[in-house]
Amino acid sequence: MNMTKDEYRQYIDKKTPNSTLLKDLCFAFIIGGFICIIGQLVTDGLKSMGLPTEAASGWTSVIMVFLGAFLTGVGVYDKIAKYAGAGTIVPITGFANSVVSPAMEFKSEGLVLGLAAKMFIIAGPVIVYGILSSVITGTIYYVLSLM
Repeated sequence: MNMTKDEYRQYIDKKTPNSTLLKDLCFAFIIGGFICIIGQLVTDGLKSMGLPTEAASGWTSVIMVFLGAFLTGVGVYDKIAKYAGAGTIVPITGFANSVVSPAMEFKSEGLVLGLAAKMFIIAGPVIVYGILSSVITGTIYYVLSLM
């Protein structure tokens, strides 16, 4: 089947789905904002129970990581991500999702070779980069503080 460039362009335009960029942006903004609101509510709730701000922030991180991992494990986080797109990449819950998703995908291969080995397939480089950059930054700060 021979097509001219114009015929091919028309064929592609007919088969390509319409862009839903504005809708996708709105969903990402709303869901990402909602995740942040949940985090803020957790922090405020912990502070109202008498925890200092730093402790409340630390516990909020733990709770949000748990919620992200739990919702990924039961299959809810992926359903949310289907509509929210980039809105679910809010750093702390998105990180938990990136750790748990590969583990869930390979759980049929067993606890060690599946779950444990694949858990950090995506998040591993992020962890290594974060630790390495913090060590370098801390070393530079230490050297500069000696001067």
